[in-house]
Amino acid sequence: MSGRVLVGVKRVIDYAVKIRVKPDNSCVVTDGVKHSMNPFCEIAVEEAVKMKEKKLIKEVVVVSCGPQQAMETIRTALAMGADRGIHVEVTGKDYENLGPLQVSKIMAALAKKEDALLVILGKQAIDDDCNQTGQMTAALLDWPQGTFASELSMEGDKIKVVREIDGGLETVKINTPAVITADLRLNTPRYATLPNIMKAKKKKIANVKPADLGVDITSRLEVLRVDEPAQRQAGVKVETVDDLIARLKEAGRI
Repeated sequence: MSGRVLVGVKRVIDYAVKIRVKPDNSCVVTDGVKHSMNPFCEIAVEEAVKMKEKKLIKEVVVVSCGPQQAMETIRTALAMGADRGIHVEVTGKDYENLGPLQVSKIMAALAKKEDALLVILGKQAIDDDCNQTGQMTAALLDWPQGTFASELSMEGDKIKVVREIDGGLETVKINTPAVITADLRLNTPRYATLPNIMKAKKKKIANVKPADLGVDITSRLEVLRVDEPAQRQAGVKVETVDDLIARLKEAGRI
């Protein structure tokens, strides 16, 4: 099968960074904070590159929405083996308010423009944990969707998806074109080697704006306040079951 795969990659605060809320409680601190590619997006890129290596698809195109710094995330994906990138430039308040619906509209528009066979996304981002973009993209395109994928295989013009669900695993077979979202156990992303990092610098990255795609990214949501989780109170050790019961009675739990 020959076709094009569109992969969404999101720039997020690195998973190892301790998140801090701004003093005015408007949002989290991002200035001077290390960012990296969303881990689930890395898995999506790896799966697309593996499909190309198996000659199941002809091209891997990565997309990232955001300010100029999003180019770094695209370059990382190119160093992993993607062929070219598309930077959808979103800045200022529009970027602060950019949510799953707005990104879904952009991905759907690009999927049509690029004549994509597959759209592969991470199942969720580790910053907002929304888990909505893949589903919304499929709905806007009216394409089948295979979410929480832990295994993919191409079978003619169909794709078999093993999904991780609450009760175990579910296997579905869907027609293409389709939208796939990658779960944690789909693969282990490769590290970008120095030669590939150098090659990535020569790969093309197109720059577009949402308006160029005919997409309205106006948000209907407003964040009123962001607070850190309440500090957990220290526990106490008890020597016997009777002590435990007495403590629970004192606390009014039983």
